[in-house]
Amino acid sequence: MRAVIQRVSEAQVRVDGAVLGKIDQGYVVLLAVEKEDTDEDLAYLAKKIDGLRVFEDEEGKMNLNLAAVKGEILLISQFTLYGDMRKGNRPSFSRSAAHKQAEEVYLAMKEKLETMGHKVETGQFAAHMDVELVNSGPVTILVDSRKEF
Repeated sequence: MRAVIQRVSEAQVRVDGAVLGKIDQGYVVLLAVEKEDTDEDLAYLAKKIDGLRVFEDEEGKMNLNLAAVKGEILLISQFTLYGDMRKGNRPSFSRSAAHKQAEEVYLAMKEKLETMGHKVETGQFAAHMDVELVNSGPVTILVDSRKEF
């Protein structure tokens, strides 16, 4: 499982012009599910998102997590994070989970983050979405449950 986590001052997602999810300060989490992912991958990534300390404390150091700043999460499915460009110019998505599995894991991640006490907004799974955000910092973090990077 992979995630791109962006610290934002605000973000929203639209489908067909309608806003489906909107947050103020927090994270936009772009989430990709791999075929081989397990419950352990989900738990690992949720714990990393929950514990990530990239908000400034009173000394200006990135030392605070999402809960400390009462931040929110905009969770967006993005299978293209498994796009493999090592051969040719068209990415291969052979590692990406099939639609049904990916949607189940995506919804499980939303639920897991909510049980950790976070407000989680979403887009629409497998839809063409327009994501608008103000990346604060900018701060962007990559996380891979298999620790490939």
